[in-house]
Amino acid sequence: MIHMRNITKAYPSGSERLIVLKGVSIHIVVGEFVAITGPSGSGKSTLMNIIGLLDTPSEGSYVLAHQEVSSLNENAQADVRSRRIGFVFQSFNLLPRMDALRQVMQPLLYQGVHRKEAHIRAREALMAVGLAERMDHKPSELSGGQQQRVAIARALVTDPDIILADEPTGALDTKTGQEVMEILTALNEEGKTIVMVTHEPKVAMCAHRTIHIQDGRIQASL
Repeated sequence: MIHMRNITKAYPSGSERLIVLKGVSIHIVVGEFVAITGPSGSGKSTLMNIIGLLDTPSEGSYVLAHQEVSSLNENAQADVRSRRIGFVFQSFNLLPRMDALRQVMQPLLYQGVHRKEAHIRAREALMAVGLAERMDHKPSELSGGQQQRVAIARALVTDPDIILADEPTGALDTKTGQEVMEILTALNEEGKTIVMVTHEPKVAMCAHRTIHIQDGRIQASL
């Protein structure tokens, strides 16, 4: 599913180059649940952004579902991203004036799906995460856990190959975080490939495998 080889990422820093990733190689197969861990500044968020085609490597090869994607132009990467990847963020990234149903419909509408079909699929996705009674609520009318469920439904609605979860429990209390992890675990058991960044050891334990990154290099894959 995901095959990265010798990925390097560098950014200009004055007259120097700041090298954030230093020859990272990872392989994630279909149906895996992988946690990426590491201290602040280790490069884990940069790695996640490259996996999600939100950033491009300076060097190296990235093959996603048998397609070399690191050299694609911006529009082509956006097309692959919209078809193959669903995102769940720590801060939810919900639009404040839009109710839950419309939030979840948006990725489908961007893909050109007819509004009636998008409405049906969005309702199904919200029902799948236990929000059948909250579809007409705006983010300010939802708890943090409910907002994250909306974000998960939005990530699921396009039926992506991969769900990328960036600190999905970071803004939640312990109990609500456990509920969110139960949803992600259930999705993985249904066959979804999940890659998650977390700094919480107990959350990382939900994954099949943990990739620990430090100083821009893979230190362990257990």
